[in-house]
Amino acid sequence: MQEALRSLSRVGRLALLALLALGLAHAQDASSIAVDSFTADFSVMEQLSDVAAQGSGAIAILLPETTTSARYTAFDEPFLRQALQAAGLADSDIIINNAQGSESTQLTQAQAAITQGATVLVLDPISSGVGASIEQYAADRGVPVIDYDRLTLGGARAYYVSFDNVQVGRLIGQGLVDCIAAWGVQEPQVLVMAGAATDNNATLFKQGYMEVLEPRFQDGSYVNAGEPAGTWDPAQARTTFEGQYTGNQQIDAVVTPNDDNANAVISYLRTLNVPPQTFPTTGQDATLQGLQNVLAGYQCGTVYKSIKLEAQAAAALALFLRAGMEPPAGLVNGATPDTEGGTDVPSVLLTPIWVTPENMAATVVADGFVDVGELCAGFEEECSAAGIGEQ
Repeated sequence: MQEALRSLSRVGRLALLALLALGLAHAQDASSIAVDSFTADFSVMEQLSDVAAQGSGAIAILLPETTTSARYTAFDEPFLRQALQAAGLADSDIIINNAQGSESTQLTQAQAAITQGATVLVLDPISSGVGASIEQYAADRGVPVIDYDRLTLGGARAYYVSFDNVQVGRLIGQGLVDCIAAWGVQEPQVLVMAGAATDNNATLFKQGYMEVLEPRFQDGSYVNAGEPAGTWDPAQARTTFEGQYTGNQQIDAVVTPNDDNANAVISYLRTLNVPPQTFPTTGQDATLQGLQNVLAGYQCGTVYKSIKLEAQAAAALALFLRAGMEPPAGLVNGATPDTEGGTDVPSVLLTPIWVTPENMAATVVADGFVDVGELCAGFEEECSAAGIGEQ
């Protein structure tokens, strides 16, 4: 290097040194990326341009479905693509597929992606069964996998990117407790609903809200009115709730594990002319309908999980793996137990937020997660009371 520098002119040497310094600065920037580095404008991803340049092959993103949640097409797909593009990854090196709820399709998509040159998979599995099959197939071919949003039990992934899902459950449970007090529900009889048993996230959510509720069930301040089989299908959630409520009309509060299931329950309660702020429900995902139900007083709150941040964390991790580099310690900030595999999976765990009318303007609205015009259509008074839309 010294001999090469001596052979250059002074201007050439300065230019070369400047380029080397710039490259070192970029490398230092990349190594400093932490779980709390990401912002809504995706600007941090630019620090990974050198990492993107060092890697080879495509990053394939495998999303599960569109039936039970619109998030995958409305948020995950565009945000994951934007994050990778912001780091300088070429469109030809980005593969994104949605399995539309079919496990066989998701496996086929994974196999095809690897055939097409994918060197990293980012997988949101429909179930742990198909997830484990995909991860074994990838492992046999030397392709690392990142579990995205939900963990594959018994899988062979390298990392997991999600939110602290037990904390999501705790927020749901505490939100219900606060709401029961605020809405004046006396001697509450709480129906405990859950997501699908095949989804490990649903297990973690329930673990979290039962940590909050179980002491109240045990001391008799609340009554556990039942824990029916879980589902992520809103129609099934409504059917389940109707059956439980018909059998026990003393039920006057319900843990609903996401906004779509909450809306199914709320729709039924409204056919019974149940007034607002009398029958607490809960949720997560900060969907438009969920936020409107919160504003209207039919839902206590919703857990906001910024998909912009989650997508950037997954994209950053995928870029490091694609380049054959060890991710920064500040990025991989935790571990998640794989209860079937008997291992702790290195994890990137982001922080969820409980959203109510009191902080809606400062969270989902300020982040641009929801369009104010759509949110407030038909809810102008509620938005005004929550300080939403004010200049």
